[in-house]
Amino acid sequence: MFVEPQASDPEVIARKIAVNPNVRIPPRMEWVTDDDGNILDYKLAGESLFQRILHVYAALFYNSIVTHIPFHFIRLGYLRMFGATIGKGSAINRGTSVWSIPYIVIGERVAIGFRCLLDARAGIAIGDDTVIASDTHIIAGGHDFNHPNFVPAPNPPDPVVIDDHVWVGSRVTILPCLIGRGAVVAVHAVVNKEVPPFAIVGGVPAKVVGQRNPDALKYSGKYRVPFF
Repeated sequence: MFVEPQASDPEVIARKIAVNPNVRIPPRMEWVTDDDGNILDYKLAGESLFQRILHVYAALFYNSIVTHIPFHFIRLGYLRMFGATIGKGSAINRGTSVWSIPYIVIGERVAIGFRCLLDARAGIAIGDDTVIASDTHIIAGGHDFNHPNFVPAPNPPDPVVIDDHVWVGSRVTILPCLIGRGAVVAVHAVVNKEVPPFAIVGGVPAKVVGQRNPDALKYSGKYRVPFF
């Protein structure tokens, strides 16, 4: 018997789109089932087999080879060529891995450190002047662990949206959520819920531990060092 997988909250997705209208959210998943209703596979509505293979192997080649090339223009050019949107003055340092490149949207003057993970299966949108420290994992997408077939969830996909002037400390894990403008995420935190603007959060799971000065957001997040 077919069991409907976990659904996303349309109000949550609407709030994320309101914060960053440029976010790219993959189409709704269509399930491939057997005669007994078990889910064997899925496909994105309107996505061809060629596109699906292209997205997987474009990311694999980047993660295996391109990410280690010590020239920003080559790494960013490759990601843009395969569909990512990356604003002027932004940098993604060496060793960072990506998945679902067409659903990555990065604003201007964004600095992303070494060895990060941008898993954009449900879409990732990062606002202007945001700084993300090394070894941070941003994971948009997951599985319905209560479903008998352990299928990808939720459906439709629920993206990660990070607003402008956010500072994310090293080794943070960010799951599908909305992080408000000017927020600060302390090192090693796990963010799985919405973070209000200007909030300072930390811990596992992340909780509000302080407030940032709203007048502090006058800086540029640009940090693009040659060969980094």
